[in-house]
Amino acid sequence: MKALVFYLTYPVLWFISILPFPVIYALSNMLFYIVYHLIGYRKNVVRKNLNLCFPHKNKRELLKIEKKFYRHFCDLYLEMIKSLSMNAETMKNRFKFTNPEIIADIEKHQKSIVYLAGHHANFEWMTSFQLCPTQREGFGIYKRIRNPYFDQLAKDIRGKFFIELIDKNEIANLMKQHSKNNQLVNYGMIADQAPRHTKNAYWGKFMGLDSPMFVGTEIFAKKHDLALAFIHVKKVKRGYYEAEIKQITSEPKSFKNFEITDRYFQLVEEEIKETPELYFWTHKRWKHL
Repeated sequence: MKALVFYLTYPVLWFISILPFPVIYALSNMLFYIVYHLIGYRKNVVRKNLNLCFPHKNKRELLKIEKKFYRHFCDLYLEMIKSLSMNAETMKNRFKFTNPEIIADIEKHQKSIVYLAGHHANFEWMTSFQLCPTQREGFGIYKRIRNPYFDQLAKDIRGKFFIELIDKNEIANLMKQHSKNNQLVNYGMIADQAPRHTKNAYWGKFMGLDSPMFVGTEIFAKKHDLALAFIHVKKVKRGYYEAEIKQITSEPKSFKNFEITDRYFQLVEEEIKETPELYFWTHKRWKHL
């Protein structure tokens, strides 16, 4: 059944992916009407999140952010499909890193690097960081897709941009192996969602709210002495993004417990406050409130 679903769906996805970008965004406009006006996909979740995070904004301001978010949300998913047929040059032209020279500065420390990001702007295209000037292998941490055919497709797409996807349950062993072999690599991680189990989780401030947080990145960084950087992304216009790499630290062991985690969430929060409509508001981030 999983194979049947894939082989019925894939031709449609491929056809959409080869459409010119203007047609892609015309489709996105139609999809917005369906998703926002007809279906109202997760409107209650989005509105709850926006009200929690921006208590000082009035209803008109919140509604403006909400509508902009859903337009971006539709753009995002069609851009994800578009990446099926995009080559490296097209990706580099549409997702530009504004300060790639900083990579050499971070790599001078002779440590593996964790590039962190938030669910902001086009976080799927962010895996193109391996197209920047680096000779290291790149690994993106993700949650394995249940359908193995779509899972392999996701890996093939990322492979075009020189990054290998690693399931989140396998990353600990991979990092241990890299550390043991003194192999310097790049890791890409997004860790701003809510942990499933919050009872024993670390709780910090995110958007002014008490929030449970993943601390795995900080634990890995200290255990294997990894350098840390953050990718701050801006949407220039439809289909075009600019990313700035911000160094967090090359000495993770010098930080007190949870300071790295707090710093990461501060950087995500800065992005959100800058362009709130580009954050992934459909996730039940504050379901405990």
